[in-house]
Amino acid sequence: MFKIMIVEDDRTIATLIAQALNKWQFQASVIEDFSRVADQFAADQPDLVLLDINLPVRDGYYWVQKIRDVSQVPVIFISSRNTNMDMVMAMNLGADDFVEKPFAMEVLIAKINALLRRTYHYQDNGSEALEHAGLTLDLKTGMAQVAGQEINLSKNEYKLLQILMRAHGEIVSRSHLLKDLWQDERFVDDNTLTVNINRLRKKIAEAGLPDYIQTKVGQGYIVP
Repeated sequence: MFKIMIVEDDRTIATLIAQALNKWQFQASVIEDFSRVADQFAADQPDLVLLDINLPVRDGYYWVQKIRDVSQVPVIFISSRNTNMDMVMAMNLGADDFVEKPFAMEVLIAKINALLRRTYHYQDNGSEALEHAGLTLDLKTGMAQVAGQEINLSKNEYKLLQILMRAHGEIVSRSHLLKDLWQDERFVDDNTLTVNINRLRKKIAEAGLPDYIQTKVGQGYIVP
């Protein structure tokens, strides 16, 4: 069960977030003493932090720097401060995402799930390669191989193939892929994903595995 620390001084918002997280089978903890955020972080060892900018004692910018001094745990800012400068500063100081208040709870949960997947689920966990249906992906070199024939992959092709292979048998939505590859799909032309998928398909087909990646119309892609 993933542990999520909520650093939010609006008690109503913090409680609502905690309740939603608990429904999604996360273990939520809510900060009570805003002078000891770093101490509580060290004690809880959360897997993700939700951090407001405007806080008593010290602001969120201060605390994200303290967290980054000791950990690369994912951090999502949740704030009503929504200027471009606020967002840029948050990212530059080490945040992984920014959610503007007021927000829909399902949007926050979706962002949390996506960030947890990127950070933990898609790690290689000590494995050096993925193998499925005749294709091997070397996680150290980024090279794919089919029956001894090597396939040179671009950075995005490698990421796409890794995500799809790890989720083999399950449909992965275009939105999911866009978020995992480019963090914020709003700034990416949807055609970019199509181009990358088509190039990846062509390379795998030329190596002897046609239809390795299949399209599910209106749903996404799957490696069956």
